[in-house]
Amino acid sequence: MQPDLVSLEITKGELRRLTGFKADQVFRSSMMANREQRLGFFRSEMLLSLVLTLIIVGFIYALIILPTIGSSPILLIIGFVIVFIGVIAGRWLWRSLIFPKSLVRLLDEVDKYHAVIKAIDTNDQLVSDETSQSILNDRSQAIAALQLLKEDLVQALKIERSVRTPKQLPANHQDLFVNHLSNQQSLQLSDHSSQYTPLFNQILEIGLAVEAQIRKLQRL
Repeated sequence: MQPDLVSLEITKGELRRLTGFKADQVFRSSMMANREQRLGFFRSEMLLSLVLTLIIVGFIYALIILPTIGSSPILLIIGFVIVFIGVIAGRWLWRSLIFPKSLVRLLDEVDKYHAVIKAIDTNDQLVSDETSQSILNDRSQAIAALQLLKEDLVQALKIERSVRTPKQLPANHQDLFVNHLSNQQSLQLSDHSSQYTPLFNQILEIGLAVEAQIRKLQRL
């Protein structure tokens, strides 16, 4: 990956600093599209739910069922199933309360942002000495747009956290949002039929989605 693309990435450590959570903890639609992430998330959730279920059922069986009813494998199995379902439902409810929709949606946009970076990296692998100057100029414009979008995403995540946990950041921080990408009128491609056109359009779409989400937060 080219150095200019590496510098554009929002690392997991930076996301944790901005949001207060590990990015992998927040389940979002982009995870469903990534088989590895999807399986990893559900595997982790199932394992944790299983451990919690075993602990809860163990206490119930040892402290309530055995002293009152005695050994009962059937009750043990029934109790395990009921508690396991309850733990899974409880964890999903807990996630919906801990991770608000605004955070989930912004992290979805971050994932789309990183997908654009990967797409440009793929294009870079196909670059040859005969690559036209217009394509190189379009790449430069796409990089410039990504730099502005990164500023917007970082700022948006800060505002989301200030709304969610006012003590963490200044309360008036939500009024300081400036859409760097939308305010930059000079960004445009020299060749609207190049391979960077759909990527550039996607960058603009992400920027608009981020702006819309921030407007919602500002009304809270």
